[in-house]
Amino acid sequence: MKIIPERLSKRDSHELLMSAILPRPIAFVSTVGEDGVNNVAPFSCFAPIGMKPALVCLQISQKRDGQKKDTLRNIEFAKDFVVNAVDASMAEAMNQASADYPSDVDEFKEVGLTALKSELVRAPRVGESPISMECKLLQILEFGETPTASHVVIGEVVLVHVRDELWAGDQIDISKWKPIGRLGGQLYCRMTDRFEMRRPDGH
Repeated sequence: MKIIPERLSKRDSHELLMSAILPRPIAFVSTVGEDGVNNVAPFSCFAPIGMKPALVCLQISQKRDGQKKDTLRNIEFAKDFVVNAVDASMAEAMNQASADYPSDVDEFKEVGLTALKSELVRAPRVGESPISMECKLLQILEFGETPTASHVVIGEVVLVHVRDELWAGDQIDISKWKPIGRLGGQLYCRMTDRFEMRRPDGH
């Protein structure tokens, strides 16, 4: 089978890539709008892209009607955002936050999450999240044309909050927290199985 993404609809191209690149971490992104209303929404097109400076990127597509999503508009306004990690205990709230709420709805309150004040950015962080990364906006890149356009948001991680019991002195102890990942369609996964392979160079 050979597939040319350019010939697919936006939906079909999305399903192809999202079912081919697995599993994907979930960026539960919290922001604040110009009206002071808090927003939180999950995105699974997310990755670290630099270590010093510490950089992350996430892709935000447009709404079906071609309008910008609240998360993007809020980032454009505040010039910052917070990426919150999602564990199994937060799965249902994260899923509920993916609904298309009106921009004047505080999604923290709507899905029963706690908005905590961040230290270096205006956007709040999710109190229930085991790991939260405060990020300052560096750049927004736009690709494609409306209504299928998408934006890639690049942010610098300026402060990371880690739950005390997860910190192993120099890194996060992944055996002590239960992240969930995004698969294709409506599927998610738990990190319940791990194995180790030593690199050939010994590092």
